[in-house]
Amino acid sequence: MTNSEKALQMHEQWNGKIETTAKAHVNTREDLAVAYTPGVAEPCKVIASDPEAAYKYTMKSNTIAVVSDGSAVLGLGNIGARAAMPVMEGKAVLFKEFGGINAVPICLNTQDTEEIIRTVVNIAPAFGGINLEDISAPRCFEIEQRLKELLDIPVFHDDQHGTAIVVLAGIINALKVTQKQKELCRVVVNGAGSAGVAITKLLLTYGFVHVTMCDIHGIIGKNSPNLNWMQKEMTKVTNLENKTGTLADALKGADIFVGVSAPNIVTKEMAASMNQDAILFAMANPVPEIMPDIAKEAGAKVVGTGRSDFPNQVNNVVAFPGIFKGVLEGRASQITEEMKLATATAIASLVPEEELSEDNILPEAFDPRVADAVSSAVKELI
Repeated sequence: MTNSEKALQMHEQWNGKIETTAKAHVNTREDLAVAYTPGVAEPCKVIASDPEAAYKYTMKSNTIAVVSDGSAVLGLGNIGARAAMPVMEGKAVLFKEFGGINAVPICLNTQDTEEIIRTVVNIAPAFGGINLEDISAPRCFEIEQRLKELLDIPVFHDDQHGTAIVVLAGIINALKVTQKQKELCRVVVNGAGSAGVAITKLLLTYGFVHVTMCDIHGIIGKNSPNLNWMQKEMTKVTNLENKTGTLADALKGADIFVGVSAPNIVTKEMAASMNQDAILFAMANPVPEIMPDIAKEAGAKVVGTGRSDFPNQVNNVVAFPGIFKGVLEGRASQITEEMKLATATAIASLVPEEELSEDNILPEAFDPRVADAVSSAVKELI
């Protein structure tokens, strides 16, 4: 049986990967009177006079909404809200298994930016945080920014920031392995959607100076046609020499490649044109931009992918459960840039320097230390 066949079989058997379980058990009239009417009126009255009491008397303190419109699901694209449900259920499982957090999948049958924002604002009272998922760019940027302004609970688009945090964590350790300095490195990020933009922003915040973004047409610069508003903003802080050309041109003399794009678009010759001891994170799934063995043959020192069957898997699950665990326990209203940097540093530090190697730069997703290390780093900044 293939993995695809087993996945279908198990999803049919599960008939949904999560379920609601009751903490309050109703076995007697007294149980009923306490959990429901008339006793339930007491916490209702307290919350009505003090909205913050919802964190004390309801599930809000440890529950988030996983919200998607189904417009950019995994590698499947715009498959709609109903077809996105298995992914959102899966994300809810990961929140519970890795972070101990209750998560409710909410798939919205609209891809209208304003309608999505209104809907999330209207459901927010029940939740302690909002995890946006699989919403296409550039709408995802505006939706997240507006919700952060409108809500007093953390809003986090994991496709952007979770990916960026784990990439930065891997690069922090890859720099140690290659003995390269961030200020001197030339970085190429291929893919100018939600993940590519967030990765670029976080690398710049961390202290990288020379970052060039590419899309399907090649190097992105101030004169590139057909850029969306966010990509235009990125031209103000990237490709400062305003170079033009293809991805192959961008990679010549580069130290770091980060791909969140398409399979097999980096050739052995392109990888060989990079500087000595290059770092390549080829994260297209399931087929990366370049296979690790080819990149290594071309002279790359450190290679990461999004796959679990190769070394150095760049996996969001080492970031988002701990981040939400931290902000929920610390009652933060925002997830800040400082928290993202602290999270990346905390993840990187879980691989001791004496254990660092070209094939060991990131902790495993199943490392039991991860969520607590990340949540502690977040809470220190609240």
